[in-house]
Parts: sequence; C-alpha cells; structure tokens
Amino acid sequence: MNRNRKKRTAHSMNYDAADRAALRSAPFIRSVSESDGMNFDSTDEAAVFFARELDYVKGQTYDQEYPDMTALRTFPITHDVPEGAETVTFYSYERTGMAKIIANYATDLPRADVKGTPTTVDVKSVGTSYGYSVQEMRASRMTGKSLDTRKAEAARFQNDTKQNMIAWAGDPDNNLVGILTTGNNVPLYTVPACAAGGTSMEKMTPEEILGVFNGIVKSQAIITSNVEKSDTVFLPSSVYIHLATTKITDSEKTILTFLKENQPYLKNFIDAPELEADSACNPYKSRVMVFCKLDERKFGLEIPMEFYQYPAQPTKLEVEVPCESRIAGVMIYYPMSLMIASGI
Repeated sequence: MNRNRKKRTAHSMNYDAADRAALRSAPFIRSVSESDGMNFDSTDEAAVFFARELDYVKGQTYDQEYPDMTALRTFPITHDVPEGAETVTFYSYERTGMAKIIANYATDLPRADVKGTPTTVDVKSVGTSYGYSVQEMRASRMTGKSLDTRKAEAARFQNDTKQNMIAWAGDPDNNLVGILTTGNNVPLYTVPACAAGGTSMEKMTPEEILGVFNGIVKSQAIITSNVEKSDTVFLPSSVYIHLATTKITDSEKTILTFLKENQPYLKNFIDAPELEADSACNPYKSRVMVFCKLDERKFGLEIPMEFYQYPAQPTKLEVEVPCESRIAGVMIYYPMSLMIASGI
C-alpha cells in the first residue's frame, strides 16, 4: 500500500473524508464554528476547513526529508513483509560447492549451492503523535495562517530517528537486528596498532591509514574467495574529516582523495555521525567503520509500513493525529559482504 501523499498547497481544496467526519462529530466543533470572527456558515463548513488544514499538514510532513539520518538515506530499503505480519524469517547465506572441467556427456557434475541459516525477528510498530488545541484551530482561522506544520514534522523526525537507530544498532529488547548488532555474523576486522601506539587514525601516519583500508579489502577478499567486494565505507564524522583534511606524505592529495582515486573497489565514502563512539546508534562504544556493498540482495532495512498518519481523533479540547510505522530491522542475507572495524 502506498501511503505517501503529494505535497498540498496552503489553499488546497483536498481533505481526508475521515478527518472531516471526525471533526464534524467533535463536541467542540460547533462552538468553534459559532465563535465570533470564525465566519463559518455551518458546523460542516468548519469541519471541512480544518480537515483541509490537516491535509496540508500531513502532506508537508510526508514530504519532509531528514538528510542526517544516514541509514534511511543510504541503506537499501525494502517493503517485502506485509504490514500485518508479527514475525518474519530470513536466511543468511554462504556459497558452497565448486566447478570443474568435465568430459562430454558427464553425469557427475559438482553441485553449487548456498547454505542458509534462518533468523526469525519480530515486526514492531513505531508510534508517535501530534495535535492541535481548540485555541490553535481558532487562531489559524482568524489569522489566515495554516496550522503549524512543525508539530507534525517533529513527530516524523522522532519516527525516523527511531528507525535510523534500529537500522544501525537494532533493538535487542524487541528482537530487531541492526548492522552493528553483535551476533549478526558480520566479520570483525582487527585493526593493527600503529607505530605511535593504539588504533586511533589520528595517531596513524597516512601510510598506516592506507594500510588499514588495504588490509580490510584484502581480508574480505580472502575470506570470501574474492566473491565479495565492498563498494562503500561508512566512516565516523571525525574520521571522515581527518581523512579529508590530512595530506599524503610529500603529496598535495588528501588521504580521502587518494583512496577514492586508487582503491579499485571502494567508490562511496559516507560520513556517518552514527558511528562515533558516543552515538546512541553505536553499541561498540568506540568509533567503527562499516564496509559493505549497497545492494538489497546483500542486506536491506525492512520497513513493512512507512510513516502513516491516521485520521484526526478529537479528545476534550484538542485534535490528536496518531502516527505509526512498522519495522523489522536489517535483514543481512550475505554477512560476509560486510565488514566492521572498531577502535579507529
């Protein structure tokens, strides 16, 4: 089901029939329609007016984007699981078998296959809400200004923040897996200590940093028999800045520029503040890098139901708009297509 809606203009004539019906039956709508300065001919006209206002607010909220949500902005996102599912099982695969030279009419062909390990996770709802008081509705009518969209945008922001956190760290209490969840079979690369001591990239020479990147790429090639090749690396913001501003010895090129130009497989270097040591999205509590291939055949963030705003629910002296999405976390089909390096 496509729950996205086109952006509405401030003078849109569109409205949700369910919003109109809810407002029409609200006990306070008659007093609002009859208040001085409202200029409504009937209760129904008032209900239609505020239903249009809510339609505008919802449209603006659906179109709002938050570029700082790195996972939502860059991860492959899938919608394969039905909205009503309570659990979902997916398989993590490793390739098995081999090929060989065969004779004509051979019947002993070797079998190539994949070995799958099932993982069952829960599908959970992410909920929030926003609302407007009767006075805010009166003020909107009298001043000619639309209802404040910032309330709805705040609800959308909180929803996206929770989804983004689950994409990275998962939610063990609710059986949801993230890229950094321990036990998800993603290989860990041990960063060697530099000559100055420790594994912090600020202590490393440019050549030692290049050695770390080369080591991770080679390690992935070795453990997968050169099948998996990451094309993307997510970096903590502080590390990204360091690579982008530190020059290679006796060169005018920065480390980041050199990597982009010379690494044969890595094409995308993404600044991800979620990977800082103090980020709530990072269960390692030390800076980490994530190498992967951005391909939904390798992994994907499963969102069975995108952010949805329900019809208005009048209660006492306000109108509340409940919001919900459904999420199943990250499904990692080929764990060896990713690699994590911590302590950088």
